[in-house]
Amino acid sequence: MKYLKLFVLLLFATTASAQKTDTLVKKLDSLEKKADKVGQNNNINPGAYNERTQITPRSYFILLWSDLKQQYTAPFRMTGQDWKRAGTFSLLAGALAFADKPVQKQAIKFKRSSNTASNISSFITNTGGIYESVALLGFGTYGFLFKNQKMQTTTFLASQAYLTSAAVSYTAKYLSGRQRPSVYSSDQVTADPTFRGPFADLGKDKNGKKQNSSFPSGHTTVAFAAATVYAMEYRDKPWVPILSYSAASLIGLSRLTENRHWATDVLVGAALGHLSGRQVVNNYHRYQKIKSAPSPSVKENYKKKRLSFGANYVDGQVLGSIRWSAQ
Repeated sequence: MKYLKLFVLLLFATTASAQKTDTLVKKLDSLEKKADKVGQNNNINPGAYNERTQITPRSYFILLWSDLKQQYTAPFRMTGQDWKRAGTFSLLAGALAFADKPVQKQAIKFKRSSNTASNISSFITNTGGIYESVALLGFGTYGFLFKNQKMQTTTFLASQAYLTSAAVSYTAKYLSGRQRPSVYSSDQVTADPTFRGPFADLGKDKNGKKQNSSFPSGHTTVAFAAATVYAMEYRDKPWVPILSYSAASLIGLSRLTENRHWATDVLVGAALGHLSGRQVVNNYHRYQKIKSAPSPSVKENYKKKRLSFGANYVDGQVLGSIRWSAQ
């Protein structure tokens, strides 16, 4: 993948950061044992994004490391209900797999229908993957120029979702080894949607893409991961989720018209990206609650405040006293 080098660099920095004991990491990791429920109550009011809860370079990598651990270990922490949902989704994806080739043929037919369709398809697909980082950079720049701390934080989270989902997607690509529809022809469907496993080697195409790295769609995965972050953080503005998911969906569809992925690759990539984005957002808001909570010393003093009685001997008299103190 084009963005693999960027991910490896950040993963190295993250790993180095994680070698030191950090109470924040431990607190976040203790929270990962809880189910990552859709209904987690996250405070998205602008006032919640302040100096206390802002993401620093250090906390960015702490959160990124925590996100990676939580996402890779998610299957080991799934509840019975989670497995039921996963099973239902797998059945739907399996049913769609029977239509992979017919859908692919129709997608290519649409692209060939006109030069306009072909140009739009190429433009949209190029906005995904590594080029999506340009859009994130633009949003981040806007946040810093106009001192919009919520936009700054959201963009940091979107970049984390982009990186973590890319890592998980790359792992799935390696393990599945599914051949691309373009393995034999760039503009025809002459291949079968076959899974060849982690040790297959079908070579690379003219763009340097591995021909056995179709499942899931990496472009779709990272697009939905970033889109989910913006959709969740700005859910109070209905047009933001609509625009975010629409853009991610178009990127996914363009991977079909470009003959780079099967329909099931795009479907699973969208689901994987959504789950990754949701986990990153929820993990940050757990961090937000930790940072917004009163310091332990304040809590401790509050708990130990009590009414006490005393006595003093002064000039031959015993004088009583009452005191309200924090000890």
